Amino acid sequence: MPVDRDGAEASRRLRPPGLGLLLAEARGLFEFNASLFLSPLLMRAPKGDGHPVLALPGFLASDLSMAPMRRYLHELGYDAQAWRMGRNLGGLTRVRETLRSRLAEIHAATGRKVSLVGWSLGGVYARDLALQAPDMVRYVVTLGSPFANDVRATNATRLYEALSGERVEDFSELREAIAGDLPVPSSSIYSRSDGIVNWKTCLLHPSERAENIEVYFASHIGLGVNPAALWAVADRLAQPEGEFWPFDRAGPFAIAYAPPDPTVSA
Repeated sequence: MPVDRDGAEASRRLRPPGLGLLLAEARGLFEFNASLFLSPLLMRAPKGDGHPVLALPGFLASDLSMAPMRRYLHELGYDAQAWRMGRNLGGLTRVRETLRSRLAEIHAATGRKVSLVGWSLGGVYARDLALQAPDMVRYVVTLGSPFANDVRATNATRLYEALSGERVEDFSELREAIAGDLPVPSSSIYSRSDGIVNWKTCLLHPSERAENIEVYFASHIGLGVNPAALWAVADRLAQPEGEFWPFDRAGPFAIAYAPPDPTVSA
């Protein structure tokens, strides 16, 4: 019997989040307010060792969107750095060289490896940077970043292609590399209630140095200011350089995390 490859491929395709989840993204404002209210609890997170952290904004966002994250990490003792490239209008291949130069600048100025925290598209950039320059990268944390499976399964794909001039189908080898194992420790923070990207596009392959962390009920636009997500970022960055242990879902935000599921992977 002949195999219908097109039909088989279509059956594997993921769909973007539905209209209900998309409209519910407005709750991101409440997540930000919750972080302000719960700031005393957030400051109980493990303290940093002063190493640099480069915060990469999502699609259509600028350094302003990462300001709460940078401020929080600075208060915990990290050298939090902005990407200084204006608004993120997409174009993975277009920004690669400039972004790597920014990473090299921070690495040279501090003399230390740089952790990368990327929100949405910024997380895709972060994973690519870790592949390009593992000698300069210490750790990668992504927040709602669509780098795996069918990466077209987002509600921003068409706009991304229109503004960046890139088609998601292009550069298949690069996309496969970004979705694969990284040479540095990494954590992917995501939510099944994400209204912009299908949560399955955020799943990395769990390993001895890589994990997925699910946050209940978080929105896409609020994930970078969600108190449980902020705590998880701080906890992951506090690990000594070169070491990795699984995220401990205990603590003040324990109720916000799904238990680790070994069956969930890219």
